[in-house]
Amino acid sequence: MALGDLMVASRFSQSSAAVSNHLEEFSAANGNHDAERNFTITNNTIIDNNINNSNARDLSETASSSYVAMTTTTSMSYLPQTVVLCELRHDGFEECVPSGPSDSGLVSKWRPRDRMKTGCVALVVCLNISVDPPDVIKISPCARMECWIDPFSMAPQKALETIGRTLNQQYERWQPKARYKISLDPTVDEVKKLCTTCRKSAKSERVLFHYNGHGVPKPTTSGEIWLFNKSYTQYIPLTMSDLDSWLKTPSIYVFDCSAAGTVVNAFIELLDYSTSSSGSSTRDCILLAACEAHETLPQSVEFPADVFTSCLTTPIKMALRWFCTRSLLHESFDYTLIDRIPGRQTDRKTLLGELNWIFTAVTDTIAWNVLPHDLFQRLFRQDLLVASLFRNFLLAERIMRSANCSPISYPMLPPTHQHHMWDAWDMAAEICLSQLPTLLEDPNAEFQPSPFFTEQLTAFEVWLDHGSEQKKPPEQLPIVLQVLLSQCHRFRALVLLGRFLDMGPWAVDLALSVGIFPYVLKLLQTTTPELRQILVFIWTKILALDKVDLVKDGGHTYFIRFLDSVEAYPEQRAMAAFVLAVIVDGHRRGQEACIEAGLIHVCLKHLQDSSLNEAQMEPLFLQWICLCLGKLWEDFLEAQIIGLQADAPAILEPLLSEPQPEVRAAAVFALGTVLDVGFDTSRDGLGDEDCDDDEKIQAEASIIKCLLKVVSDGSPLVRAEVAVALSHFAFGHNKHLKSVAAACGKHQSNSMLTSLPSFAVKGSGSGFTTPTHYMATGSIVPSPISPLLRVGNDRQAVARDGRVSTSSPLAAPGIMHGSPLSDDSSQHSDSGALHDFVSNGVVDRSGRRPLDNALYTQCVLAMCTLGKDPSPRVARLGRRVLSIIGIEQVVAKSVKSAGVSARHGEPTPTTSTRLAGLARSSSWFELNGGGHLPLTFRTPPVSPPRPSYLMGMRRVYSLEFRPHLMNSPDSGLADPLLSSTGPSGASERSFLPQSTIYNWSCGHFSKPLLIAADDSDDIIARREKREKLALDHIVKCQHSSVSKLHNQIASWDTKFETGTRTALLQPFSPVVIASDENERIRVWNYEEATLLNTFDNHDYPDCKGVSKLCLVNELEENLLLVASNDGNVRIWKDYTSKGQQKLITAFGSIQGHGHVRSVNAVVDWQQQSGYLFASGEISSIMAWDLDKEQLVSTIPLTSDSSISALAASEVHRGQFAAGFVDGYVRLYDIRTPEMLVGETQAHTRAVERVVGIGFQPGLEPAKVTLSPSPSLSTPTLTQDFLYPGFIFVLYLPSQIVSASQAGSIQFLDMRRARETYLTIEAHRGSLTALAVHRHAPLIASGSEKQVIKVFNLEGDPLGSIRYYPTLMAQKIGSVSCLAFHPYQLLLAAGAADSCVSIYADEISPRR
Repeated sequence: MALGDLMVASRFSQSSAAVSNHLEEFSAANGNHDAERNFTITNNTIIDNNINNSNARDLSETASSSYVAMTTTTSMSYLPQTVVLCELRHDGFEECVPSGPSDSGLVSKWRPRDRMKTGCVALVVCLNISVDPPDVIKISPCARMECWIDPFSMAPQKALETIGRTLNQQYERWQPKARYKISLDPTVDEVKKLCTTCRKSAKSERVLFHYNGHGVPKPTTSGEIWLFNKSYTQYIPLTMSDLDSWLKTPSIYVFDCSAAGTVVNAFIELLDYSTSSSGSSTRDCILLAACEAHETLPQSVEFPADVFTSCLTTPIKMALRWFCTRSLLHESFDYTLIDRIPGRQTDRKTLLGELNWIFTAVTDTIAWNVLPHDLFQRLFRQDLLVASLFRNFLLAERIMRSANCSPISYPMLPPTHQHHMWDAWDMAAEICLSQLPTLLEDPNAEFQPSPFFTEQLTAFEVWLDHGSEQKKPPEQLPIVLQVLLSQCHRFRALVLLGRFLDMGPWAVDLALSVGIFPYVLKLLQTTTPELRQILVFIWTKILALDKVDLVKDGGHTYFIRFLDSVEAYPEQRAMAAFVLAVIVDGHRRGQEACIEAGLIHVCLKHLQDSSLNEAQMEPLFLQWICLCLGKLWEDFLEAQIIGLQADAPAILEPLLSEPQPEVRAAAVFALGTVLDVGFDTSRDGLGDEDCDDDEKIQAEASIIKCLLKVVSDGSPLVRAEVAVALSHFAFGHNKHLKSVAAACGKHQSNSMLTSLPSFAVKGSGSGFTTPTHYMATGSIVPSPISPLLRVGNDRQAVARDGRVSTSSPLAAPGIMHGSPLSDDSSQHSDSGALHDFVSNGVVDRSGRRPLDNALYTQCVLAMCTLGKDPSPRVARLGRRVLSIIGIEQVVAKSVKSAGVSARHGEPTPTTSTRLAGLARSSSWFELNGGGHLPLTFRTPPVSPPRPSYLMGMRRVYSLEFRPHLMNSPDSGLADPLLSSTGPSGASERSFLPQSTIYNWSCGHFSKPLLIAADDSDDIIARREKREKLALDHIVKCQHSSVSKLHNQIASWDTKFETGTRTALLQPFSPVVIASDENERIRVWNYEEATLLNTFDNHDYPDCKGVSKLCLVNELEENLLLVASNDGNVRIWKDYTSKGQQKLITAFGSIQGHGHVRSVNAVVDWQQQSGYLFASGEISSIMAWDLDKEQLVSTIPLTSDSSISALAASEVHRGQFAAGFVDGYVRLYDIRTPEMLVGETQAHTRAVERVVGIGFQPGLEPAKVTLSPSPSLSTPTLTQDFLYPGFIFVLYLPSQIVSASQAGSIQFLDMRRARETYLTIEAHRGSLTALAVHRHAPLIASGSEKQVIKVFNLEGDPLGSIRYYPTLMAQKIGSVSCLAFHPYQLLLAAGAADSCVSIYADEISPRR
């Protein structure tokens, strides 16, 4: 199977495995299967395939949003399959900064950077033919062959010369480019001259010294080898120290003589001595010796006399001869045929080439499996000649050990002569040799390749099916590398290699340790179409772990061509874009090469195709196209100009509304990096021919407008990228932004509390503003002067501008002081240049025209919005952006105002906060720690509280106009350090916050892409178990008798100082969660009466209280959604473990999306659709898709009244009910064009604020039929389905329960919206909470008068829980919240006195 098909199949299997099918289990449990009835589950709906096509189609469309019930006797609830917030981006976004491909990681570790070459070979042959050495007693017959020549077959001198010449030829096969020098029966002086000449010739390359001492005595015990005198009458010793001093390093020695081990021992002592004396060893010496110190070379006639040299230089001939004497061929095979094997060693299509290829694969495999990987790299991958000698050395060990002789080496190798891969070699050799007679007799006979490589690939494939990181590595990996050299096996080998690399970083590390890198690098030069996909995949897995320079090898063009192709899958083209992004990441030469190859236009063409094509393009592909573009023009002005000329911002803008947050974040990254960071400084030296200023200004303005649209995006990943992009803009436009903030602050001080025209954005007809209007968290009025900003110690700027550099209507208290990122030229300019203003009030000293003033204003607002972001990481980035333009936020505790909210569109004369004091500002450099400390915002000792907010502002203004007071000890202003000259531009840029989307995205490719996650089976099993448990409990709820819920089974003192605000029961564990006005959350186990965890929802001092707690993915490892009164939503995981809670996402559900009149946001979560509905005192309802983390719908309100209660349907995707402060109840469905389905004024008294609302559980046992064309406003039912043992009923419950603050509870049927069919006067003017059970016919209400009442759906009171003053009675405070258990008859009640009680109908011991 091709890798592309494998990827598609794998993706399909993963998606299908994630869906649990309960019907199979239920039907199996009943033991009956109706073979005639064929059911299909689609879109969480059961459809009978026997229904005619038209009805089935209508039913499918209707049933996708209908209530599916499963039960044996009555209907059951629908269990949602939707799972959200479980992507890679939610794994530790707040806690850690991801790291992308490393500069010195796996590839760098195993890539042979310092390849060595043996440049010169010295061959010293001491045979002294016809004269035996005195210490050798030879047997008869004995081994005589030297280099396969019988020295006694010719004259001694001729034989010596022939042997020397043959030895030279044998070595040349392994290293033909080396320079060879032969010395026959030499003297010491001749050897010295030979060695010094070789070292001089080789320079820094390796020198090989081969010594044949068969005609001289054994080496001495001190390791001296013997040579001759000039007259050949004496043997002269040569010490290793002399030899080493002549050859120096690097070098390799081969000693073919008896007792050669003594030479190795002497050499090791010499190296140890030099190491101890110098303190470090830089010697690169390798030694190969024929035998150990006490051994003598074998003399058997079956071996040549130089068996060690023959193994090293002619391994195939030696191996085959030795094998034939021990195989079944030894009786029938003619040994002389071995010398006639046809072919060349380098031609793998011939018999000799095949044998050499197999031998290389076998010896490489043995070495890689037994040697440490770093030693394997040194001996088998660094030097071609050394690698060949060590492969052959393994053969020498096998052959000579059979003659009781043990070759040794330095570095020492473990024994390999009994490795089982030698059996594979023997088998391959036998198969090849069996063809040899036929091939020699018939020149036209065709050689049949050995099945060796096919069988080894099959073995590797078996390992891939069953292996893992914990098991032994696949020993066939070196063989896979060898197979890449053959076209017939290459594709299969690459596919298997891709599967192996996909198993994880450990697999990539193993493959690189084998030496795979140069092979796959070489394959980039091929043009074979079928290899392109798998090669891109392999390079993706390699580059996901380490950055590699492919430009110098021209590899980038391969991936650009692949990216431009149309045949590949989008996922594979995404991999090509990833590879190219790594190539250009921080690599100027890579950027230049890719620009020359037209990469920008290739990427933009794909983006244009995606916008023109109606079908959505693969999100991963879009994401990496954007990231590739961003990295391509990051800090590279030439590429930015090309992108702007190609209208890149306009092409990228539609991607900001893509459903995938990763795509939106990548698009923001691409837009942000095209901004020229050094707008005021770095471009001064460029001529007008580079880029027209007007075009540049227009492009920057369009980019900023695009970015402002996503400042309030639902994903912190996107908002973080917006903050980074705005930091680039703030750096280049620092003084303009600072001046705008100052001018806005001055204007507001003069106009008192009126809104700034420059800050105002025209509202739309629906009554809420466009997305470019931002209000930060905690803002009470449209444009309050809640912040306080100052310019600190910027004397020159103050004197020259002649005005106060204060700030803007930003949403939090702050101080603006001079930033070193401001223009340094202001310190040397004319202090009286008051005419430096441009018409819009912005100082322009850059020599270039700034952008529009209103755009700067919106940018400052957006920066402050980010500075108060609910995501801590985004908020930190936002505060760093503010520090760039000289604004520092000062934390001030808020004091509740006695004033009430103004009417919509009007400013209020009271502020929401009072400044407790002015903090002494820290300088921008102090905040950045000189480039190595994180940015922090401290609150040093403050001035005494001022009685008037405006007095404090006037005092600041007076200080601004008197620079000599700026440094006074009690002025509360910035330190003198700010007046010093800032660092250079290059170091200033290092202070800018860095993007993380690229590194986050790289993490995708480092994970397995072809196999499902290991824990998928566990997840499915856990979900199925919980579904069964939920269904069992639902049946009990629906069959429960009249329940009073009067038994208090648990009581918990939360110790909340402000009382309990919200409470929530977990569905599958005895856990209750509660929160208070200070947004402190506590988790309690009510069975064991133990506190599990306590944590704060956020670190901001101005807490608004929690309005709602919801469980997300309650059938999975559920998440805790915490909605604050200010509209901020934070979602936590691992919240039940002490100190282990993690924030996975956070966003403002109403901020920045409408005209915020006040806080008091109301939200509700719908698991079926994955939607979060949010509103409050704004003019619209926001529908958020948490899977997309995106605002998918904005529903304008038809009245001026705001929403006070929200309830999402447990049945219908996208349907919810809203209660208003004027007593109206409205039903909405975002699937319909008009959104509003029905409305009624349920509570008709003068002022009856709806404080609670909920959908009744649908429990009608009767079967209902559905009309052929169903309408959501008049819902009826179509068809009921029979399944063995179950009845599936589709119905549309539209009955709603709403409760008003005045105490009435209304039962509404939205099909007859103008009337309420039941009214309960539950409490008189004091109703505070309402809860409707999801499945049982129960509702509960609570009041300020310490009473909880329980009713059924007919309005009959079932009981009440009161405050009794007696000693043994239950005691509750003013009821603040009520919450039913999702699947059990349990009720949690929170009181204003910090007590949370849990009530059940069944009698059980009190806890």
